Order: sequence, then structure tokens, then C-alpha cells
Amino acid sequence: MRHPYLIGITGGSASGKTTFLRRLLDSFPEEEICLISQDNYYHSLDKQTLDAQGVHNFDLPASIDAAAYADDVLRISQGQEVRRKEYTFNNSTVKPKELVFRPAPIVVVEGIFVFHFEEIARLLDLKVYIDAQEHVKLHRRIIRDRDERGYDLADVLYRYTHHVAPTYEKFIAPYKHEADIVVPNNRHFDKGLEVLVGFLKAKVAEGR
Repeated sequence: MRHPYLIGITGGSASGKTTFLRRLLDSFPEEEICLISQDNYYHSLDKQTLDAQGVHNFDLPASIDAAAYADDVLRISQGQEVRRKEYTFNNSTVKPKELVFRPAPIVVVEGIFVFHFEEIARLLDLKVYIDAQEHVKLHRRIIRDRDERGYDLADVLYRYTHHVAPTYEKFIAPYKHEADIVVPNNRHFDKGLEVLVGFLKAKVAEGR
């Protein structure tokens, strides 16, 4: 197999990356695309930073095992299979699965810090930035954290103000100008997705 084509996808929290990724993956046969998500590389809870109020801050680069993430991305870019235990967001009631990442013509590397981590960024062939206005992201975050994680409004707003927003300004937003493609997602991303899928399908066809 030719060298996999590595595409990095980032954007602020609640910019719509998860939905975009799901639609992107659904556009290809399973054997043609592989996703490696930053979500499976968080350090354990005891290694996470506490803020001044004693609240764990998971929105810092230090919350991620960047060395392990970069090593796995490098290995799969070289055509090696990678195995990783699923990160269950500190939920002791969930038994983590063993995840298997197999080399494919297209490898998607996703996470809020994939452009910030130099060891990963330099491996990427294409950088995609999912963009949304701040009030749109906040609204999505409130709904997501309420429905999926059981956080009340005060908790969501505290984390967004003290963790999410500062991290976005310092570690995510500056890299927007380094992206090859910026996909606006205030309402929908259909046209941006269509362009990206067409480009990637052409890349897959080149390798046949």
C-alpha cells in the first residue's frame, strides 16, 4: 500500500467535529478510511490538572498523552497496525474495549490539539479546520453536556468560561490560519464536506 494520506481535523469544542467526522467516515468504505481520535489519549484522572477551584481541567494540551498519540500516528502512517485501549472518560461502569487502527488509504487524525502538537502536525498531508461562531458553540455545548454528560448549566458555563474559551484562544484559534481548508459550520457543513470528500476520493483513486 502507498503511504496513507493523513488528514488532520480540528476546531473548537462544539464546533461540530463529531458530526462532520461521522458524515466523512460514512462517505467511504471501511477499508478506505481510518480514524484516530485524540479522545483515546487522555491521561488518567490522577494526572489531570486542577484549576484554582479544584475542578479538573481536561481542556489543556497537558491532559493528553501527546507522545503516545504521535507515536501511534507515525506507526500507522508507516503502514503498521495500532492497538489502543478505549478511553471511557473515567466512567468506572464501562469496560474499555481494545481499539484496532488499521492502515488505510485515508487516515483521519482528529482532536482539538492535533495542529498544536508539532510531532503530529508535521505528519499531516492536509489540515482541515471546522469553524463556528462562539455563541453557536456555546449553545451546542450546553445541550451536549446536559444530555450526554449530565452537567447542569452552572457547571457547563463555568467550564466553558474558565477552561474551554481560554484554551480555544491560546491553543486552537491561532492554527486556523495554517489550515488548508476551513469549513464554516454555524448552520451546516454540507458544501465543505462535499468538497473534501471529492478531493479524498480522488486521492484514493490515485493509489489504485
